[in-house]
Amino acid sequence: MTTFSELGLNEKLVKATDALGFVNPTAIQEKAIPVLLSGTKDLIGLAQTGTGKTAAFGLPLLQLIDVTQRYPQALVVCPTRELCMQIVTEIELFKKFIPGMNVIAVYGGTSISMQIRDLKRGIQIVVATPGRLIDLIERKAINLEQIKYVVLDEADEMLNMGFKDDIEFILQNTPQREATWLFSATMPAEIKRVSKRYMKDPFEVTVGKMNTANKNTDHQFYLVNAHHRYEALKRLIDFNPGIYGIIFTRTKLDAQNIAEKLTRDGYDIDALHGDLTQQQRDKVMGEFREKTLQLLVATDVAARGIDVKEITHVINFELPDDVEVYTHRSGRTGRAGHTGICMSIVHNKDLYKIRQIEKMVQVPFHKLEIPSGKDVCRKQFYGFMDKLLETDISHGDYSTYLPMLQEKFADVTKEEVLTKVAAMEFDRFLKYYENAEDLNVRDQRRERRDPRDTARDMPDQERRRDRDNRPVKYSDGDTVRLFVNLGTKDGFYKASFLQFILDMSDLKKEVLGRIDMKEMNSWIEIDKKVSNQMIKAIDGKNYRGRRIRMNDANSR
Repeated sequence: MTTFSELGLNEKLVKATDALGFVNPTAIQEKAIPVLLSGTKDLIGLAQTGTGKTAAFGLPLLQLIDVTQRYPQALVVCPTRELCMQIVTEIELFKKFIPGMNVIAVYGGTSISMQIRDLKRGIQIVVATPGRLIDLIERKAINLEQIKYVVLDEADEMLNMGFKDDIEFILQNTPQREATWLFSATMPAEIKRVSKRYMKDPFEVTVGKMNTANKNTDHQFYLVNAHHRYEALKRLIDFNPGIYGIIFTRTKLDAQNIAEKLTRDGYDIDALHGDLTQQQRDKVMGEFREKTLQLLVATDVAARGIDVKEITHVINFELPDDVEVYTHRSGRTGRAGHTGICMSIVHNKDLYKIRQIEKMVQVPFHKLEIPSGKDVCRKQFYGFMDKLLETDISHGDYSTYLPMLQEKFADVTKEEVLTKVAAMEFDRFLKYYENAEDLNVRDQRRERRDPRDTARDMPDQERRRDRDNRPVKYSDGDTVRLFVNLGTKDGFYKASFLQFILDMSDLKKEVLGRIDMKEMNSWIEIDKKVSNQMIKAIDGKNYRGRRIRMNDANSR
């Protein structure tokens, strides 16, 4: 594999990447850096968020800039304050061994006079949002005439936010630039027009296909009646106790209303939308990054440029009309090698959109069922037990209180203690879900699905049925039935069990057929060609101290 030292970077930058633990460049870095180091070539880089674009342009900038000259030589323009700060943070890390190199972030919502003072101290790289940059230009607080390099990062998002005129104004006010580098996740017509007008024979670098979604993300949809949308949202959140994610809405009003409802229902959540002041926005984002908030409800415009690591889920409370917007939403999870889940809550009239988006982003969508109340309770209960067992007691002087506890509970059995703990934690929760209704749309005639969806759409692929609601029969010899000594008593429900065996075996969902789960054992129907691979990967392994046994059920 290629290393950073082979891309043409100088010794100081290679030393910085080594110090950060970066050895092998990402695809966009490997393709873009050698081209950008020439310093005279315009470039269009097409790649999804989270692919390492900041290093792709940041490292070449640091090598090309004359550190002895204390005036702005490079300008990076991006859509939001959050992205602006993120870019500066990363460049600061890369310039660790380059004394005298200075970079500044300028953006709205904070003191412009302080930013003007910082500019006067001698800055080589300016990272700016369009509005604040134009304000500085009009105040004559920044001189762009000596700018050599202009980077337009997240260009499609800036155009979506209405910054087209601002971008053109900025490009017109950098007459001495030697190169323009444009990075974008998608390539709408507006970007093509800007590139033709302001760039000369740009070199194009594409990582993946345009408008494609992240392959590390599982794209799911849940079919419900419109009036059950909020209840479905709550149930999906409750079914994923460790969720850390973003819920997307179409309007500011929806974002605020949903955040208020979920807050009243006891969730750690807040809203992010255009009506917030910069101070309020900073507070919300700070709490979300620190994971004080479990969930963020956001509009598409307010979420532009947000880059938060380890987001596990994105939930589309409603589907966006634009495929490119879906790409940006789902791109918030499954980043930097991690896996993620993008859920969409839809009703019948949205099914055509699912097919349209599926075709455009070139990834399959999986139709899953909204969990039942009992499934949610079981999942929460097992999650609580795991959390209880993993609780760190090494930092407290609990031995002081142990005799008191032992005396207090001397006449109480262990089973009673556990039951009381469970009741104290889950009493209200269990009552809420005790008689929970089925939220799934069952009338398949109303769904008007394409025949190809029948097998793929059923949750977990455990029941493949034809139009007469009878099990689809596999051809003789195509599949085998495997036995495994794991069941619901081990804390599994069907979806989690499916994910477990796929993660263990590194196989795809498509090779599986019906899964029958009992309390102590389960049976898995699987493509005969890969059955031995699954057995080899799982048989003999341990799960919570229990040795797993898996074999061909017919050979038992």
